Amino acid sequence: MSLKRVIVVNKTFPQVGLDFLKKEGVKTTVIPYMDHEPESLPEIKKNINGYDGIIWNTRHRFDAEIMDLAGPQLKAVTTMSSGVENMDVKEIQKRGIPLGNVLQVLDNAVADIALGLIIAAARRFKEGIEELNRNEWKYGVQWMLGTDIANSTVGIVGLGGVGQAIVRRLKGFDVGKFLYCGRTDKPEAKALGAERVPQEQLLRESDFVILACPLTPETKNMINADCLKTMKKNAVLINIGRGGLVDQEALYVALKEKQIFGAGLDVVQPEPLPNDHPLLSLPNCFIIPHLGSSTTETRNQMAIVSAENILNAFNGKPMKYPCF
Repeated sequence: MSLKRVIVVNKTFPQVGLDFLKKEGVKTTVIPYMDHEPESLPEIKKNINGYDGIIWNTRHRFDAEIMDLAGPQLKAVTTMSSGVENMDVKEIQKRGIPLGNVLQVLDNAVADIALGLIIAAARRFKEGIEELNRNEWKYGVQWMLGTDIANSTVGIVGLGGVGQAIVRRLKGFDVGKFLYCGRTDKPEAKALGAERVPQEQLLRESDFVILACPLTPETKNMINADCLKTMKKNAVLINIGRGGLVDQEALYVALKEKQIFGAGLDVVQPEPLPNDHPLLSLPNCFIIPHLGSSTTETRNQMAIVSAENILNAFNGKPMKYPCF
């Protein structure tokens, strides 16, 4: 393989990924900015021409303009995420450029976060901490009552790798029933003891509704006001997919009016969420700042898989996790 050049478009890319590429004889350039810095996108556009591979580890849109700026020699593109909602997949495919992501690598880390959110929302961690900080620690058998996971019905929207990892963990919590919905039957569902049902039934019967599906035009705002009214009064909504899966205005109303018991969110729209956003004011809405894959081991592995995707494409092999 002749000397190849790769550009990484966000400076937070883990060093292990850069070392991996260097060891394979790939010359790597890193854009010295992060997403939230105003110089980021102009710097990408100014410097992206002439590379054979791109690691698109940014939330900026990868579209026809970027591909035109990159030039016709571009042979491979990969994200450093499982989602590709910021990638113009159809345009990439039309141009015959291989596109990869990092599916499966982050399944366990995200599933761990889901479990944390379930417990935090069901047991009212946010309310308890707020009362503690206000020196309002109360007593009595009716104070700060939550809802049990044991014997509950858990509904998972999207029984992919993350959804399956969540079910495996929840098995130890003595869940009564697992439901799931999605575009197709999952062969793994039988072994996991999960039953496929229509989305409306899942929402109606579940005590915990977990969103673990990708954001697409079809899933955008899939949890809207009507869906929230369908859910149980004691239901807890967990979102570890993407913020755009939920109509947040409708969720605010549902939580404030106690149409549902609570919510635990690792993802919101936009990110970061403004500190005056109404959802942050609610005691029954537990929000964390998109920590799903945020472990050292997982992020390092994501970087290595990104590098492997690019190298495989350079060598005429299928990417480790191809998008098409």
